[in-house]
Amino acid sequence: MRLGPDMKIQIKIIGPLMYAAGFSEKEMDVPAGTTVDGLTVLIGIPKERPRIVTRNGAAVSPDGALAEGDKIAVSPIYSGG
Repeated sequence: MRLGPDMKIQIKIIGPLMYAAGFSEKEMDVPAGTTVDGLTVLIGIPKERPRIVTRNGAAVSPDGALAEGDKIAVSPIYSGG
């Protein structure tokens, strides 16, 4: 099912999640209306995998829709002190 015309986004995968995605950084065409959760599925990261996603440097919710030119970063959740 197509959501709409394609849009370009930049995506950066941090840490061990890049092994699931198969890349660390690239430009992608995604259908308009793609959400953060939809993007993680497109790149091969299971929705159940704990992660933090930022859009243009700010945290974004899993159901947040992406827009043309967004810069997305996906990283695992780290803890420690």
